[in-house]
Amino acid sequence: MNKTKLFIFFILLCALLAMRASAQEVDSLLNSLSVDQQFNKVAATFKSTHIVLSNSTETQKKRDLDLRIRHHFGDIGGEFGNAHTLYGLDVATDLFIGLDYGVTDNLTVGIGRSKHDELFNLLVKQKLLQQQTVGMPINLTLFAQLGLVAREPFAANEFASYNDRLSYLIQPILSRKFSSSLSLQVMPALLIRSKTLGSADPENLLSLGFAGRMKLNRRLSFIAEYTLVNELSRSELAGDLYNPLGVGLEIETGGHIFSLNFMNSEYINENSFIPSTKKSWKDGGVRFGFTISRNFSLFKSKNKNQDTKSTIY
Repeated sequence: MNKTKLFIFFILLCALLAMRASAQEVDSLLNSLSVDQQFNKVAATFKSTHIVLSNSTETQKKRDLDLRIRHHFGDIGGEFGNAHTLYGLDVATDLFIGLDYGVTDNLTVGIGRSKHDELFNLLVKQKLLQQQTVGMPINLTLFAQLGLVAREPFAANEFASYNDRLSYLIQPILSRKFSSSLSLQVMPALLIRSKTLGSADPENLLSLGFAGRMKLNRRLSFIAEYTLVNELSRSELAGDLYNPLGVGLEIETGGHIFSLNFMNSEYINENSFIPSTKKSWKDGGVRFGFTISRNFSLFKSKNKNQDTKSTIY
């Protein structure tokens, strides 16, 4: 079974790289087009490569490095919240630090580490289609991520083999910018893993996410997302698991993007929060979190035509 999972992930990764080669040919063709034709591209569907928890269709610009720090606090209310934990601010349920690098304008690779499970992640993100004012109505990005649990086992037989520490996420992400103020996104995903919570929790877990961004003014946007998990390939597990729901404010200040969020998921990485959200908004399980994103341009392009003109509406 583990060999089968590795084979499936390898085949999908090869397909992604093949699509990248095709995308490079398309980029080469676009570079030969006139400026007027290149203006058809619709840019900045989302301001960040992430929304609340999930990835957006955006990728890093070529040679840009994104340093991302994320923090989730504890429950605001309920049994584990309220004033004795300063409404969750005394508790850190998860911390994350990661680096994403733009190999090309359409290809991003990244590495990160989360506090929960001491989870390391490697990711590849390839934009396959970009929305245009005429012709292409959507953006399409393929996201693939490998997760590795690095912590010591809680029991002697918890990780019977090294493959039990691994999980794989495959996610096509589709989005559309409807106006200068509104962008929406759909993100189906397949999570492949060996360790589950029981027979009602399949190793191959399907999810379907929805997200959106509403621009409030030049610097401030409202963001929200919801991921449907339990009603798809698994049933509710004794009411102990919930669908992740998050809302927030996104603040842009030059090269920094701050995101102030409220969500019921304790964890930050997709390989963790999709299968293991154990808190509910109804029971005070909502928590505050924030994201700081700082973008660095590592090398100055010598190509005067590097910056493709796009339509931002």
